[in-house]
Amino acid sequence: MNKGVLLVNLGSPDSTAVGDVRRYLNEFLMDRRVIDTPWLLRRLIVGMILINRPKQAAEAYRKIWLPEGSPLIVTSLKVQAKLQELVPVPVELAMRYQHPSIKSAIRKLVEQNIDKTFLIPLFPHYAMSSYETAVVRVQKVARKIAPNMKVVVQPPYGDAPDYIAALAASATNHLEAGYDHLLFSFHGIPERHLRKSDPTGGHCLTVPICCETASPAYATCYRAQCFKTVAAFVAKAGVPVNRHSISFQSRLGRGPWLKPYTDFELAGLPKRGVKKLLVICPAFVSDCLETLEEIGIRGRRTFFEAGGKEFAQIPCLNEHPLWIAALEKMVRRFLEKPSPS
Repeated sequence: MNKGVLLVNLGSPDSTAVGDVRRYLNEFLMDRRVIDTPWLLRRLIVGMILINRPKQAAEAYRKIWLPEGSPLIVTSLKVQAKLQELVPVPVELAMRYQHPSIKSAIRKLVEQNIDKTFLIPLFPHYAMSSYETAVVRVQKVARKIAPNMKVVVQPPYGDAPDYIAALAASATNHLEAGYDHLLFSFHGIPERHLRKSDPTGGHCLTVPICCETASPAYATCYRAQCFKTVAAFVAKAGVPVNRHSISFQSRLGRGPWLKPYTDFELAGLPKRGVKKLLVICPAFVSDCLETLEEIGIRGRRTFFEAGGKEFAQIPCLNEHPLWIAALEKMVRRFLEKPSPS
């Protein structure tokens, strides 16, 4: 079999124009794994959101936009190019929403006679609104465009040694510079998403310590996987137990999301004596709107307005050499595994 690799990240508007932002938000929010309601209700909800949100989001994107385009897209393309230099098979890149599209990436693989594709979702943790929707979409498009193509999926890797080593290395200089507190801010998800992804139907969020009790639910439990990332990171980097905490950002709507909320924590930490704050966002492998604007601009302002004195943000892995090496190892393991005869 001819093998290839497909990297998939979330996506971004094509530009900061309100129309492009509206198209992106419409595709993103109409995904039933993002807003998990019946289609008609989802259409009504998204219709209401699209009245004002595109203009607000466009203004936010303008604050972080690069001359070459979206930071997420620009970085992802560089990661693709660096990985391609290290592996002997084609490496394509796609976004779950907008461009470069999954359809175009799979067509490129087909043009190169690839019939076995290794899909690496650029989401370290399992969530139906990120990892799962990317996998399902790739599988659906592949069945339509290339029905004979086999898709092999990289499992979530939020506590994998190579990923943790890269994460810890990327944070070394910031940790050595000193801090009062290290805040791990993960992307939030609605609590109902966690319950829907629970294969046992009765483990996630049933008790406060559900993530401390062994369960088959862990394979698809975003919260438990985030906790494992933190545990592995603090052990690797030597972060004291009493100087770090976890929060969840980017909530949308009125329903309960995973807590504590990052914006609440940023406002509350100075009142608890934290004046020098360090923030890391391990759910994102590439800096994007949620890290650069939500945390780096709005989050910073919230912390200072609450009485904080120093705020530093650890960049995402982006093009860190150990992250590229971790991706290369994933691909090498795929290539070395024998195909069924």
